[in-house]
Amino acid sequence: MPPKGSTPKKEGPKHVIEETPEYAEFIQKLAKFHEERGTSFEPQPRLPTMHGHVKVDLFRLYKAVIEKGGYDELCKVQKAWGALANELGMFFDDNKGMGQLSFQLKQDFYRYLAAFWIKDQYGKEPPPKEILEAQSCASKHGPVLTRTVESFKLASKRPGDEIAAKEDRPSEASTPVSGNRASGRLREAPPQRVPFQPETGPSRQTRHTPSQQSTPVANSAHHSAHASHNQQQHQQHQQHQQQHLPPHHNANNPLHLIQAQQAALQRGGPSNGPSSHFTPSNPETASRLTEAFEPRQPVVVALRPISTPKHNPVEFAKRQRLLRMHAAGVADPQGSARSQMPGVGNDGPNIYTRCLQSLRSGIPSEQAFALNHLVKISYERGDKYKFEGFLGLAEGLIEKALEVGSLFYNIDWQISYSGDQEIWDLSILDGVNGTDDILERISKLTPKMVLDYMQPADFTDRLTRITEAVLTIRNMVMLPENAVYMADICSLKDLLCIILHLPRLEMLVEIKHLALDIAEQVTPNLSLDSDDALYKTLLAQLDSTDRGTILTVLRAISRISMNLETTNRLQNVPTWALQSIMNWLLLNDEELVDACLDFLYQYTAVVANVESLMKAIDMERVVPHLVRLLAHNAKRQALPHTLEKEIKQPATDEVAALPRDLHERLLNTLEPQRCYQWLQSLFEDDDKSHITQIAIWQAYQRSFGAQTGPGRSTLNAAEFIRNVSHVYANARAQIIRGPGEGQRFIIEGIRPRIVPVDYDTKEEYSQCQWITDKGTQNKCNYLIADSEKMWRHILTTHLGINPGDDGKFANREVLASCDWDGCFKHRTPSKTRLSDLSGHIKGHVLSQKHPLVSPLDPAAKRQKSYIKPAKTMPMAWETTLYTEDEQNPDIQHAAGIPLSAVLVLRNIARNVVKTESQERLLKEHEMGGEGGGWNEKLFRPVTVRLFEIMTLNKHMSGYVASLLQLVQDDRP
Repeated sequence: MPPKGSTPKKEGPKHVIEETPEYAEFIQKLAKFHEERGTSFEPQPRLPTMHGHVKVDLFRLYKAVIEKGGYDELCKVQKAWGALANELGMFFDDNKGMGQLSFQLKQDFYRYLAAFWIKDQYGKEPPPKEILEAQSCASKHGPVLTRTVESFKLASKRPGDEIAAKEDRPSEASTPVSGNRASGRLREAPPQRVPFQPETGPSRQTRHTPSQQSTPVANSAHHSAHASHNQQQHQQHQQHQQQHLPPHHNANNPLHLIQAQQAALQRGGPSNGPSSHFTPSNPETASRLTEAFEPRQPVVVALRPISTPKHNPVEFAKRQRLLRMHAAGVADPQGSARSQMPGVGNDGPNIYTRCLQSLRSGIPSEQAFALNHLVKISYERGDKYKFEGFLGLAEGLIEKALEVGSLFYNIDWQISYSGDQEIWDLSILDGVNGTDDILERISKLTPKMVLDYMQPADFTDRLTRITEAVLTIRNMVMLPENAVYMADICSLKDLLCIILHLPRLEMLVEIKHLALDIAEQVTPNLSLDSDDALYKTLLAQLDSTDRGTILTVLRAISRISMNLETTNRLQNVPTWALQSIMNWLLLNDEELVDACLDFLYQYTAVVANVESLMKAIDMERVVPHLVRLLAHNAKRQALPHTLEKEIKQPATDEVAALPRDLHERLLNTLEPQRCYQWLQSLFEDDDKSHITQIAIWQAYQRSFGAQTGPGRSTLNAAEFIRNVSHVYANARAQIIRGPGEGQRFIIEGIRPRIVPVDYDTKEEYSQCQWITDKGTQNKCNYLIADSEKMWRHILTTHLGINPGDDGKFANREVLASCDWDGCFKHRTPSKTRLSDLSGHIKGHVLSQKHPLVSPLDPAAKRQKSYIKPAKTMPMAWETTLYTEDEQNPDIQHAAGIPLSAVLVLRNIARNVVKTESQERLLKEHEMGGEGGGWNEKLFRPVTVRLFEIMTLNKHMSGYVASLLQLVQDDRP
C-alpha cells in the first residue's frame, strides 16, 4: 500500500537484452577492446531490481548515456543515474533499493564502457587502467574524459595529507554535500580525531638551539603518532638511569632526575638520545622520508584459555579430590593404572607403515586389518600409493596371494630369494629368476575336494583375505609406475599362472578376473616368447565362454612388449584359437570385434604367422568379411552439387499472346473481373522488375479492345492501372527518369510471364515444339495447358492419327517420324507400334512442363517462370568413425574398427606373397590354371567394393589406396 498522498510509479517495459546483430557486433568489439587493454570484461553484468536480478544490455546503456551527453555530464545532474535506470526498465519502490541500483548501474558503465566511450566518441587514448578501471567510480579523481596521471596524483590523497593542519583544511560546513550527492559520489569521511596523550617524560625539556626554541610544534598529529614510542623510550631511559643511581637515590625526586641528566651529559651524550618531540622548523631542510613513515602494525598474540573455578569447575573439583586423597594417604588407582599402560603418548606409525607391518607379521587378525585398509587406500589413493615408496609391500601381497594354493591343493607355495636354480621342492618358487617349470609343477598337484557352494567359515575368511591381496595389486598396477615396478618381480608371473590354473569354480571367478586385469597392465612391460609360461597360460584362457575373460586375454596378449623395443611375435598360437577369433569377428559386438582385430594386426605383422593363418583358416571367406568391416557403422550422406547456377531471365515489355481457349473464356467475362483474370494469366510479381504503363495498356487493348461484346463497358487507362494494384499487392505505379531521357511511367513489382497460366487451375501453358516446315524450321507454337490435350493435338494434327468412336487410339502399326524440335531418335519415317511412338511423344510433352510446384512438397512456394532452375547432381559419401588431429583440428584421421580392419588386410596383402603358400600356388598355376598369386585370389572378388570405399570415404581413402597398390603389384 503506497503512503497517503503519494503517486504510484508507472512501470514501463522490463529491461530485457535484445539479441540483435548490432548488439552482437557491439559486444564483440567491446570484448576485443578490453582484451587489448588487459582489463576484465563481463558481457552481461547482473543488477538487482524489484523483479529480481536482470542482465544489463550494455549496448542500450551505452547509447542512452551518449544521448544524455556522456558519463561526465550525467554525473553532474542529481539522481540522473536513477532516472536512467527507470528509462531502461529497472525499477525499485524504495529509495534505498533505487540508490543501490543507480550506483551499480553507474559502476557498470564506469568499469566496462568508460574507456571505450573515450576511444570511440572522442578518438582519444583513455587513461591507464590503473587510474580508471582499478579505481571506484565513487572516488573523487575528477572527470574520466580529462583525467591524466598528473591530475590523478594531485586529486588523490598522499600518505600524510590527512595530517594537515586544521587551518589548512576546508571546514565541514564548506563541503559541497549537495554537489557530491548530485554527482553520485560518496560523501567525504570526517577528519579523524587524535585523542590527547599526556607527556610522560620529565618536566624539564632538553635545551634547544634558538632556532628550535622559536618554532612551535607544527604537527600535533605527528607528535601523537610517536607518543607511544616516546613513552617506551622514556621508560627505558628511566631504567637506564636507575641502574647508574646510588642506592639512596629516589626516582620520584625531581632533583635527583636533574642530577642524573647532567651526569649523562658529562658521560658524553644526552640522557634520552635525540628528542622525539623535535620537529624541523624549515620544511625544505626536513627529510621527506618521514612522510612515508607508517607506524608498526600491532602484533597478534595468541590467547590461551586459563582454567578458573568458574569456567572449568570439573578440573578444580578433581584437583581438590586429589589433594584430599593425598592428605589422607590414599593413592589414585586410576592414575596409577594409566601410568603403567605402555605406549601412552606415542601416536605410532602412519596408516601406510602400519598396514605394511601388519601384512608382513603373519598374524591373521593383523593381516585382516591391513588388507581391509589396503584395498581402500589402493582404490582411493592409487595415484599416490606406489610400491617403490614402501619396500616389501609387493612381496608381502604376493606371498599372501600364494596362500590360495593351500586351499585347493596339498601344497604351500613359498618364495626363495637365494637365486639357487637347483630347487627340487615343488613348493619353492624362484623369486629372483622366476620358476621356468611352473606349469609342470602345477600339473603334478593333487586337487582337494572343495565344494563350490558350501565352505567352512575359516575357508571363506582365508579366501576373502587372499582375494583382497590380489585386488590390492590390481588396483595399484593401474598406475603406470606401479605396473613397471611389478613387471620386474618374477614371482608375479608365477602367481598369475597359479591363479589362472585353479579349478573352474564359481567362487574363483573374481580372483581370476583380477589376475587377468593385472596381466593386461603388466604385459606391455614384459617380453614373452612362445615358451614362456605366462604366454601359454594366457593363450589357454581363450578356450572360455566368458566374454570378460576373452576380452581381457586378447588385450593382454596384443599388448605384450608394447612399451619395449622387442617385437611381439605371437608365435605358436593354436589353430583352435585362430578359428575362435575368426568366429568372434562375425558377432555383433563392437568391443569384442575391436579386440580381435587388434590381435590379428599384431599377429599378421609376422610372415610366419600369415603362413600359419593360411593353413588354419579359409582366408577366401575371411577377407570379404574384413572388407565389410571397412564400412562398419558408416553413415551415408548426400549433398547436391551445382552443375549450372540458377538463371533469372531479364524482364521485357513484351507480353505473351493470350491462348485461344483462354481468350474465348475471357471475352464473356464482365469487367473488372476480366481485367483481374487477364493479369493473373499473363503477369507475375517480381520486386526487382517493372513494365511501362503504355506497354501493359496496349497489350490489354490488343486482347479485348476491338472485341468487346454489345452492352459490355470497357475500362479506361486510369481504372486499368488501379486494378493492377488490386491483383498484385506489391505493384505500384511510379514515374522515373533515366539518364539522358525524359519521364517514364512504369508499374514496378510485376513482369510479363514467359508463358501464360490458367487463372483457375494455375497450370502453365506449353508451346507445341513440333516442326511444321523442315525447310524453314518453323514450329507450331500452339499453346495448350493440359499435357493430355497436347499429346492428342500432336497425334491428330501433326501425325494424322484419329481416335476411335470411344475416344481411344488403337495400338496399331503406323508409319511416322518424330519432328519434335531437338529429337534425334525417330528422325526418318519408320514403322512402329503406336504405343511406342505415343510413349516417346509423351516424354517430350512432360519434359517441357515448368515445375511450378515441388513434387515432394505440394505446399512449397511456387517456382517463378522467369527463373531457370539450377542443374544439380547429388553427391554421396560415407563417413565412419574418425578422430581429430591434436595439433590441427581441421585434419581428421580414421579410427575404430574400419581402421583396424584395413590394417589387417594390408598386412595380409604385404606378407602373403612372402609365404610358402604363395610359391605353391604359383607352381600350380604354371602347371595349368589361372594366373596370379594369393592377392589376386583373395582380393579380386572385392576389388570393386574397395574402389567404392576409396571413392566415398575420405578418411579411409589413403589406407584403401595403399591396399589396392599392394594388390595391383602382385597381379601378373
